Amino acid sequence: MPNNRLTRLFQEKSGNLLNVYFTAGYPKLEDTTTILEELEAAGADLVEIGMPFSDPLADGPTIQASNMVALENGMSLKVLFQQLENVREKVTLPIILMGYLNPVMQYGFERFCAEAARVGVDGLILPDLPFAEYEEEYKPILEKHGLSLIFLITPQTSDARIRQIDALTNSFIYMVSSASTTGSQVQSTEAQRAYFSRVKALGLKNPLLIGFGISDKPSFEMACQSGHGAIIGSAFIKALQQPAEVRENVRAFLKQIR
Repeated sequence: MPNNRLTRLFQEKSGNLLNVYFTAGYPKLEDTTTILEELEAAGADLVEIGMPFSDPLADGPTIQASNMVALENGMSLKVLFQQLENVREKVTLPIILMGYLNPVMQYGFERFCAEAARVGVDGLILPDLPFAEYEEEYKPILEKHGLSLIFLITPQTSDARIRQIDALTNSFIYMVSSASTTGSQVQSTEAQRAYFSRVKALGLKNPLLIGFGISDKPSFEMACQSGHGAIIGSAFIKALQQPAEVRENVRAFLKQIR
């Protein structure tokens, strides 16, 4: 089992965890490390860095648009790894890379994992990596490089599959709040409450971080009542679009949440 910053975070802190997503190379190509440093200074607990891709299926319009801008800025996996080269000299919080399988496979799966580990990445989220293939083929590679793989569950995920995911997980489970794309507003509906209760009743060993539709202090606090913390993405990307300097935008946004 990996003993990385991610697994240690969950041993040390059990609730109200704030995970912030942003797209690498957005708004400007060189903003990646600046945003990381500011997120740590402003009190984020962990960070997801989106690896831009031309067809991000699960993402809503805000994150899709940031992917396009980042790609136009010249962002690629090679550039991202160059940017993260010395990031651990300044940033201690856990870093997760989130993205789609296609660019990772083109880069070479093992080469990608080796590079990610070398620059100080702790975990990966690859929503389109098939569960069976992970178990058979990719799990040993991730373990070899000390990386955690984070799986998503949705209201449609069966109890049996959730238990399978829990058994194979060693950091946290990404609990998608509703059957929609990122950026849609989270609402405490009867169906959602039933979903949260159903998952809670399974007594999972891994913490749950709730994502999709968390955008402000009330929705963050609501999510923290049902999980161990929450993931904010689209609302943070929108905050980065404000006219102020990028460091200021990061600080101002996190101040509203915490």
